[in-house]
Amino acid sequence: MTTAPVYVALGSNVGERAAHLAFARERLSRLPQTRLLGVSTVEETAPLGGVVQGPYLNQMALLETALEPAALLGHLLAIEAARGRDRAATVRWGPRTLDLDIVRYGDRVVEPNLSLPHPELPHRDFWQRELAELDVLVPHG
Repeated sequence: MTTAPVYVALGSNVGERAAHLAFARERLSRLPQTRLLGVSTVEETAPLGGVVQGPYLNQMALLETALEPAALLGHLLAIEAARGRDRAATVRWGPRTLDLDIVRYGDRVVEPNLSLPHPELPHRDFWQRELAELDVLVPHG
């Protein structure tokens, strides 16, 4: 089974933000063919995108997975939905109970319907800090 290191961003700015992140971490730890290797420090950040809303709690998780990107994305969307998120009804860049994004998936660049690494990575300093914090846990070799 071939695995890849995958970084998943967790974010929440509605309701019990810390509880939403804890729920996501627990669900990520139970994904099939996947190990949760570590999580970054939780950061509170200002919202992006110009929609008036409260601050976010953000965190990055490092996974080692054999799931293909599309399958992993399906699991992430299901975790969001279990926390009350309806992407079809959510305003782009708007408030959300839980947002899970694949930031990097090994060395993959583009997948069908999925841009990798995440196109917003260069614009999110907090993601870069969180990646740097977790990078020491990536299996090399």
